[in-house]
Amino acid sequence: MVTNDKSIVELKHFILREVCRHAWDGMLDQESTERIVMSVSPGPKPQYRCCVYKEREIVRGRIRLAMGKSPEVSYPTDNVVAVIPAACDDCPIQDYFVSDICRFCLGKACLNSCRFGAITPGDTKMRIDPNKCKSCGQCARACPFGAIIHQERPCKKACPVGAISYNEAGICRIDEEKCIHCGHCIHACPFGAIGSKIYAVDVINAIRAGRRVIAMCAPATEGQFGQEIGMAAIRAALKKAGFADMVEVGLGGDMTAAYEALEWIEARKEGRIMTTSCCPAFISMLRHYFPKQYEENKSDTVSPMVAVSRYLKAMDPDCVTVFIGPCIAKKGETLNRFVRDPADYAMTYGEMVALLDSKGIAIEPVQEDYQEASVFGKRFAGSGGVASAVLEVMREMGEDTEGIRLMTCAGGEDCRKAMLLLKAGKLNADFVEGMICPGGCVGGPSKHQAEALVMKARSELLAKADGRKILDNLKKYPMDRFSMHRDGSMPEQGQPLPWQPGAEP
Repeated sequence: MVTNDKSIVELKHFILREVCRHAWDGMLDQESTERIVMSVSPGPKPQYRCCVYKEREIVRGRIRLAMGKSPEVSYPTDNVVAVIPAACDDCPIQDYFVSDICRFCLGKACLNSCRFGAITPGDTKMRIDPNKCKSCGQCARACPFGAIIHQERPCKKACPVGAISYNEAGICRIDEEKCIHCGHCIHACPFGAIGSKIYAVDVINAIRAGRRVIAMCAPATEGQFGQEIGMAAIRAALKKAGFADMVEVGLGGDMTAAYEALEWIEARKEGRIMTTSCCPAFISMLRHYFPKQYEENKSDTVSPMVAVSRYLKAMDPDCVTVFIGPCIAKKGETLNRFVRDPADYAMTYGEMVALLDSKGIAIEPVQEDYQEASVFGKRFAGSGGVASAVLEVMREMGEDTEGIRLMTCAGGEDCRKAMLLLKAGKLNADFVEGMICPGGCVGGPSKHQAEALVMKARSELLAKADGRKILDNLKKYPMDRFSMHRDGSMPEQGQPLPWQPGAEP
């Protein structure tokens, strides 16, 4: 994985690979996990942190995450995104501090601007008392030399919803009531102190138990591993590892687009603005921070992941479904009590590669083709892709889409601003596509390569896809055997699907 935190990712990968290797052997116990700890930090000198004892405690926390458990913390938490306390202690606690540029000037504009008595003269420069500072920034604006620096912790800066705070020791804490599981804080932390629970061991145990485990690869997958590695190559590698099959979630994109189109048509008649429902982090933002818009404006159609999982379970109720993609929020969606029957597990690309590595399996080009989605479903991964697919379905249904005002939001701040405008009744749009990650899912926090490389390879792979229509593609699937609604409500038996001949308008 190519990221700015390459050494952290490599360490995570090594630990997860070793955990998976022991899980395949059925030997994942206290003794084996301690061997992993000692292999990472054998001593006597530390390799990563101040001492081997801290290193080993951090590795133990990382192993717990790799086993789908929370690190040892002083407060109860079931959050998918979690903090390893031992790894989080080296960032500055205070937001504002006085740098050596301070000239200790006579005017003392900083002291005079502070309303909280937080600034006092030191021996050679002014000083800020972090216990009194309210982070208002008045002192920084007042200083004529620009000597007062605003230093925001990377994790807090990356969080789009203000879910991160710190305890009295400066250790990061994630507020479960605010967290939308976007995962942006994970790669922002330069110490690897924040991670997400990993369910690879559960998946391995299901395969070892003889369950029919089916992988579901996100539309963002094409391009993640280069232009030679398409969905068929991923499918072949996963089958070698013991997965019964793999289905591309772009098929779910087709399914979602078809049902959201019906909602858009109805909302347009009513003059009601509607938002998409594919991005679980965006939906969490609505539910937590814009509850009225969540109830009144959100699409009731399930995400492509949920659609494919429900389709697979309609065919085989005993199968185990595993989503694989660049998204941390999908892990939260699998545990979401607000959506019935979402999927069993979700993994990232790095976690998939570690699982394959643990069995010595490489992802290699293959000769056969594999396509289950239209190109519109495949493009769900990019900003604007969902809206384009929904409009395509509307056109295939004979609807006039001329004059529809679309707003595509990619990034937490864009989504928040759009929802504030919607809340205030000032949004100049008919439909809103909301994705928390910049660039859409392709720019997700757990993408496997830099976005520019992914997009180049992706465009070449998508150019090879056939031109099938969305509704024609769906005729091959039993859409009447599972629900496309978040509450799980089923269509009436024997009734034609809404876009089929004979359906009521």
